[in-house]
Amino acid sequence: MSITTSPIVVMLRRVFPVLLGLGLFGLGLFALHHLLKPVDPAAVLAHVRSVPTPVLLAAILATAIAYAALVGYDVLALRFIGRKLPLRVVSLGGFLAYAFGNTIGVSVISGGAVRYRIYSAFGLNAFEVATVSGYIAVALGTGLTLAGLGALALHPQVVSGILPFPPNLIQFGSAAIFFGMIALIVYVSWSNHSLRIWKLELRLPSPRNLAGQAMVTIVDVVGAAFTLWVLMPAGTPPFDVFVAIYAIAMMVGILSHVPGGVGVFEAVVIGTLPGHIPVSEVAAALLMFRMIYYLLPFILGFALVSLNELRLAEGAISRLTGRIPAPMRPALEAIHDMVPSLTALVSFGFGVYLVMVSLIPSVQGEAVEEIRLIAALMREGGTLLLAILGVTLLILSHGLGRRIKSAFWLMMLALGAGVVASLLNDFDLDNAALLAAGALLLLPFRRSFYRQADLTDSLFSPNWFVLVFAVLIGAGVFFFFIHRTPQGTGDLWSILAEGADTPRALRSGLLASALLFLFAIAMAIRHKPATPATLDDPAVKTKIEDIIDQSGVPSAFLALTGDKRFLMSEQGGAFLMFREQGKTWIALGDPIGEPEEASGLCWTFADLARQSGALPVFFDLREDNLGLYGEMGFSLHRIGEEASVNLHGLHLWDPAFASLREEAASWQANGAVVDVSAPPHSEKLLAETKGISDSWLEAMLGREKNFNVGRFDPTYLTNFPLATVRIKGELVAFATVFAPGLGHHVSLDLLRFSPEVGPDILGFLHLALIERYRDLGAQTFSLGIAPPEDLSSRSVERLWSRFGSFLYRKSAAFPDFEALRDFKQGFQPNWNPRYIAVPPGLSPTRAMTNVAILIAGSSAILFGRKSK
Repeated sequence: MSITTSPIVVMLRRVFPVLLGLGLFGLGLFALHHLLKPVDPAAVLAHVRSVPTPVLLAAILATAIAYAALVGYDVLALRFIGRKLPLRVVSLGGFLAYAFGNTIGVSVISGGAVRYRIYSAFGLNAFEVATVSGYIAVALGTGLTLAGLGALALHPQVVSGILPFPPNLIQFGSAAIFFGMIALIVYVSWSNHSLRIWKLELRLPSPRNLAGQAMVTIVDVVGAAFTLWVLMPAGTPPFDVFVAIYAIAMMVGILSHVPGGVGVFEAVVIGTLPGHIPVSEVAAALLMFRMIYYLLPFILGFALVSLNELRLAEGAISRLTGRIPAPMRPALEAIHDMVPSLTALVSFGFGVYLVMVSLIPSVQGEAVEEIRLIAALMREGGTLLLAILGVTLLILSHGLGRRIKSAFWLMMLALGAGVVASLLNDFDLDNAALLAAGALLLLPFRRSFYRQADLTDSLFSPNWFVLVFAVLIGAGVFFFFIHRTPQGTGDLWSILAEGADTPRALRSGLLASALLFLFAIAMAIRHKPATPATLDDPAVKTKIEDIIDQSGVPSAFLALTGDKRFLMSEQGGAFLMFREQGKTWIALGDPIGEPEEASGLCWTFADLARQSGALPVFFDLREDNLGLYGEMGFSLHRIGEEASVNLHGLHLWDPAFASLREEAASWQANGAVVDVSAPPHSEKLLAETKGISDSWLEAMLGREKNFNVGRFDPTYLTNFPLATVRIKGELVAFATVFAPGLGHHVSLDLLRFSPEVGPDILGFLHLALIERYRDLGAQTFSLGIAPPEDLSSRSVERLWSRFGSFLYRKSAAFPDFEALRDFKQGFQPNWNPRYIAVPPGLSPTRAMTNVAILIAGSSAILFGRKSK
């Protein structure tokens, strides 16, 4: 039975949530536009400007209290997984996660991505961070839902105007669901059972943690509700009733799955308020709430990251603020990795802002009659320039996310031009100051942009175009809200006058849309062929060998198998190896070489794969660089764990190695001896090893594997030392040794033995080599990868059963994966997870299948083995 998923199903799974979110966003905007029909935009702005300073300070203080409560979710989540981090680290990670995640909600800089960057620097692995993020998401969603249901039970009359049900029925239904959920949660927590919801199995926190979570939710809801309530106009219901309105609106916003509940939240608040309250004043309060509760923390987080970049640069700011405290340095260095994604999102935000500004009517001041035409021309030019710059920043955001140097400096140029355009557009000092401040805060980020690449060297993702489409929808709604009474109809497009705001805005909107449309066409027809290298070029082979020696990464020697292609960094200090399988390009491991060149190679590989009509996959990744793949939009899936023996201070006379020593002594008593031969190897030795290899293949696999393991080829073997086991002079086993550079890190590749001696000889060989390379000064000895210990999903178990012998080296020597893992565990290793990074639109199962086909050599071999 095939385990693959239909491409149509995969596409629908990917597209449907996006289209659903976009549709709900559009419906929210439509409802909001309908509610705001009687509102005068000038009145809204006037109310915003008239908010008293004490009211603003009270709203800011309430926001600070709410965000402090939100950090409590992180504390409880870390307690749930049994990990404790310094409070300063949790406060930093939690605040930035909520400041960026609440405002943006985009995967590359979501709360989970931010937490991974910071918490992983303090020892949490990817699955622990994922558990923390999942705990917080469930806790927030459940807490706000319960708050909304409780509010409906206490004050059902607040929604009687928007729901076609009597208040008594609303109250009864809400109370029943509320107490039912509470009872279920308390029972599952108290009894220490798991809660299964469809395919998910949830383990709830202890009753003590649940009590803490309830307190955090209450403070969060009350603080956020007070932020909005204090901004509301006279006649707003008392605070205890308004908390219910806020909780209900938040619950509906969460259930809608629209990022931030934009449009949905506002529509519910306006719809549940008494009819006598002026809608324009409510709209002003909601606008101020969005700015204070969402935008202000984002700006503070943005400024914090900018200041952090200045401190890490060891410049004047670093000397002024002092050295970074040692306990916080890992967290602050982790923040540096967020810079490209944050810059891209800020650029996109500024682009949206400038497009909107170009649609707002200008404030007409007094002008001397003789210069009216000049004033009109300047205002016209400023408005059009703002629209062009807005679209330019939208486009540049894609290149910024890929660390392209030219995109950064073009963004800075666009922001500078925006300052000039703002001054031309009615001498808008506020807008000019905002753009100038943004440019100054972005300037310290320049060190993160180093790639020399074409701004348009890859097609944009569907999600990017959906996001831009949402911007255009929002801009259209905003335009018709601002310009409901055009000054003319017949010459709407051609009026050139100082007060002709609607035609000017309409032309700006058309120009912005046209630029985006033309750019999309240019991207769709553009194609840049990939130019990977192969070992057929002697210069390439020499360079790759030099990089391998300098890197000291043993698995990098798999580049010499002859079955791969390579991408070289422009500076020549790093390479990435890959092969093609079907419609996928599969990279083996992280890029090898200089770390500052590696991330650029990952982006280039992904770009070239997509230009060739394929999907990029990264297989066998270490945990060190997972943040980069998350930044690129890939999903990460654990494929196994590498067993690595720490040789520093290793004592083989430790009782844990007693059984291995006894086994080794038995082999030595029978005359077994381990030796290591350096290349080049004699023809006699190669002939002996070929005999062992042929008999091993016939007994175990029947044919060679590929891609993630070497093959018996005399030319290939001449690159490495050969470890041999002889019994009374007769060769019975051998292994190729990977020990590049100074030999600090060692692993084995081919590992084959005579069927007459069996796999028991492997323990003796490994123990002898571990002792030998420890004495030579090696730091680690890799035993290879085994499947994850916690295989709980039956579908995953079936996947390993079908493909496992292909995915893991040396697995054919053991009857099952449990035996393979037990063998490795006998050497007391550290277990380091390995991952596969899969792009949107490709299922992990399909990706793993393609990897297995590469290793097996063909799909017929892969699936044929199972049927035998």
